Amino acid sequence: MTTGVQNKDRSALDRYFHITERGSTIGTEIRAGVVTFFAMAYIVILNPLIIGTTEDINGTTLGISQVAAATALAAGVMTIGFGLIARYPFGIAAGLGLNTLVAVTLVAGEGLTWPEAMGLVVLDGVVIVLLAISGFRTAVFRAIPPSMKAAMGVGIGMFISIIGFVDAGFVRRIPDAAGTTVPVGLGIDGSISSWPTVTFVLGLIICGFLVVRKVRGGLFLGILSTTIIAMIVEALTGAGPSFVEGEANPAGWSLAVPVVPEGFGGLPDLSLVGAVDLFGAFTRIGVIAATLLVFTLVLANFFDAMGTMTALGKQGNLVNENGELPDMKRALVVEGFGAIVGGATSSSSATVYADSAAGVGDGARTGLANIVTGVLFLLAMFLTPLYEVVPIEAAAPVLVIVGAMMMAQVTDIEWTKFHIALPAFLTIVVMPFTYSIANGIGVGFIAFALMSVAAGKAREVHWIMWLVSALFIVYFGMDPILEAIG
Repeated sequence: MTTGVQNKDRSALDRYFHITERGSTIGTEIRAGVVTFFAMAYIVILNPLIIGTTEDINGTTLGISQVAAATALAAGVMTIGFGLIARYPFGIAAGLGLNTLVAVTLVAGEGLTWPEAMGLVVLDGVVIVLLAISGFRTAVFRAIPPSMKAAMGVGIGMFISIIGFVDAGFVRRIPDAAGTTVPVGLGIDGSISSWPTVTFVLGLIICGFLVVRKVRGGLFLGILSTTIIAMIVEALTGAGPSFVEGEANPAGWSLAVPVVPEGFGGLPDLSLVGAVDLFGAFTRIGVIAATLLVFTLVLANFFDAMGTMTALGKQGNLVNENGELPDMKRALVVEGFGAIVGGATSSSSATVYADSAAGVGDGARTGLANIVTGVLFLLAMFLTPLYEVVPIEAAAPVLVIVGAMMMAQVTDIEWTKFHIALPAFLTIVVMPFTYSIANGIGVGFIAFALMSVAAGKAREVHWIMWLVSALFIVYFGMDPILEAIG
């Protein structure tokens, strides 16, 4: 009797998430969901360091532990929601770049309080949801030429690869970059001389070997085995964290130190949830300035998510013959709520994560993987020390491997037509060089419009591409525009 119930449950689960239809299994989805979590988990540590320590005009900070709890909550709720409704394996969490924009531009630059800044983030989400419901987001996607869609995928692959290299300390900013011709270098002083980075290299070799050998769950096994190596390395060398009492320790672990936790956490501090002043920014800095800030958030959020979903869909063979996800509109609407939830929890705008490519690379094809990832994020609110056992150096190899996989899309670009090749190239290189998906898309779109004019093909450019290119010109000139209006 029990077996019959279990089979019925599996069948219902299979039908709802289209597991068999997409060539996956429940076991694969569960395993890949865990992989996605470990590839994304660093945001629960990193986001508090970006927005949790910045003082607003009143001298108030959000607090490290409070932001960590809010970040995990928003990621868990949105990732599960996206999995249940959109049914795709794309994790959602506080967007890197977007959180910096909020901390540096809105709070430190424009002098907003944290509740006022988060109010603008919520409004950003409302606008994006309305654009998605209206069908405009889908229309924009359909207006993008195939070569530019492919370039977005390749660029995101490059982007997550450089994230992996930088997080692992394999690539580092040269401290005196202002006085040199080379802003970044290999390891410490041009050598791989820190144990955490050596661990990353070993992890890269292990993951590469497992993928080449087509070992099922190879990326998950790679993270697991590299974590074990990291714990042994830390026990033998005592490398410690990258910062000790405010002093830099270049040879330390980037974020989490791989040691057995002393405890299993406790109740999370969710005091930031609901700490939002929806329209306070309009009173403090004026309607025009506040509106322009919302526009900036919308444009960055809009194309970050669209570019990432496009790339992940192609990587997982989830797109149709037109290169778009089935039920694209529904997915875009659900994703738009990420900014609303992120702002409402004071964790910054949540968006689809390019790091989800790790789970997709390990076989994730349905929203069931998202359920697993989201549940782990919710558990992370209570089990913070436990998930911190996995250092970023153990997850970073997966990002590099998946970045290499995403490079396969480069063959879909029409390289023989330079008016297409140049914009595609700029899209690819600007993403990793500026650490921004939106920047790469914006530069690529503008270049595509201009090069089409040069090639005498201006009439072939969709009017939406012209509109978006014009909006990106405003986006890139936002700082002087804000300064001009005071």
